[in-house]
Amino acid sequence: MDWYVTNVCIHTETSMIAKGYLKISDGAIVELGQQSELPSEELQDSIAFQEQHHLLPGMIDIHTHGVAGADTMDATREAINVMAKALPKEGVTSFLPTTITQSNRLIEQALQNVASYMKSPQQADQGEVLGIHLEGPFISPKHPGAQPKNYIQTPNIELFKRWQRLADEQIKVVTVAPEEENGLKFVQEISKLGVIVSIGHSDATYAEVEQAIQAGASHVTHLFNGMRGMHHREPGVTGAALMKEQLFVELIADGIHVRPELFSLIYKQKTSDRIILISDGIRAKQLPEGTYELGGQSVNVVSEKATLADGTLAGSMLSMDQALRNVSETLSIKMEDLIKMTSMNAAIRLGVDDRKGSIAVGKDADFVVLDKDLHVVLTVCRGQVAYEKEREAGTKVF
Repeated sequence: MDWYVTNVCIHTETSMIAKGYLKISDGAIVELGQQSELPSEELQDSIAFQEQHHLLPGMIDIHTHGVAGADTMDATREAINVMAKALPKEGVTSFLPTTITQSNRLIEQALQNVASYMKSPQQADQGEVLGIHLEGPFISPKHPGAQPKNYIQTPNIELFKRWQRLADEQIKVVTVAPEEENGLKFVQEISKLGVIVSIGHSDATYAEVEQAIQAGASHVTHLFNGMRGMHHREPGVTGAALMKEQLFVELIADGIHVRPELFSLIYKQKTSDRIILISDGIRAKQLPEGTYELGGQSVNVVSEKATLADGTLAGSMLSMDQALRNVSETLSIKMEDLIKMTSMNAAIRLGVDDRKGSIAVGKDADFVVLDKDLHVVLTVCRGQVAYEKEREAGTKVF
C-alpha cells in the first residue's frame, strides 16, 4: 500500500523542503515534494505533523555490541532480533552487530549466527543488519579497554580469512593494532579484500599509523579511546587520526568517552565528511542501572556510565539520537552535517549509499522524524513503521 508522511521539514541530498511530503511504496521512497503540491485526497493515507519536525535518513550504527538485554556475542537469532527491534527507538534503521575479543570458538559462533540471520529475509519493520564489525582479537594488550585481555591475539591473516568465510563475507569492518607482529601485512592483505581496516585498541606511533595508511587502513575505532594518546613529541594514534585526512574517525559523543569540549577540535580537524557517530552500545542500553555482562566480564552501570570492576569504561549507554543532540548542542552545526555523521558517511563507507544514507527517490524508505528538540517520534525501516512515539488515540497527527 502507498502511504505518505506530510507537513514535515525534509532534508534531502541537495536541499531542505520546509513543508514537504514523502510518498512510500513497496519499501522505497517514490516521491517527495512540497506539501502544497499534494492533492488533498492523498492525505487519507498519511502520518501528518503539526509543529516543526525534521525528516532525515535513518541512522546507521556501525559499532554496536548490544542493546535491550541482547549482545552480538550471545550468538542467537533472538539476540540479533532484539537488537534490530530496539535500535529504531533511537532512530537507527541499520547497523553492524559488533563482536568483542573472546575465544575463537565464541567469535566463530557469533559470526556464523549473524551470517545465518542475514541469509533469511529480514523483517522490514526493524533495523537491517548490514554486516559485522569484528572488534578484536587482533589488538594491543597495552590498550585492551574492556576487551578481555586473555584472548588478545596477534593479527592473523589466515584466521581472518577463515572467519570471513564462516561469516559469508559479511565482515565489513575489522579493528586492528597495526604495530603488532604481522600487523602491517594484515592491514595490506585484508584491505585488498574490500574490508574496512580500522586502527583501534592500538599503541601505534604516528609513523606506524602512516605506514598503516599506506598499507590500506582508512578508519579509526572510537577516537581517543583504546589508543596511544597525543603527545607533543609523539602524536600517536590520536594525533594521526586528527591530522590524517585519509582516516575516518568513529566518535562516541556521550560526553563520557570524550569530553564535549573536544568535539570542536575533532570537528575542526576532521569536518563532518570524516566523522562517524557510533554508540558502542552494550546489552545494558535501554535498561535500568545495574550489573550486566560484556565479553564474559561483569559491567556495572550507574548514571549512564558502564564500567568494569576496575573502573575501565565498558562500552556505552548512548543512543544515536542522543549522540546527534549532544553534537548539535555543542557545535551548533547544520542538520546536513549531522546527517553526514549519523548516516551518509557510514552508508558510503559500507558501499550501500545507492539505497541508504540520504533521502532521495528510489532509495530505501529508511528515515527518522525528529521533533523540534531532536527527539525521535517516528522511525521507518524499509517502508514499515518500526517505532513511533505515543500520540493521542485515534489520530494520525503528531
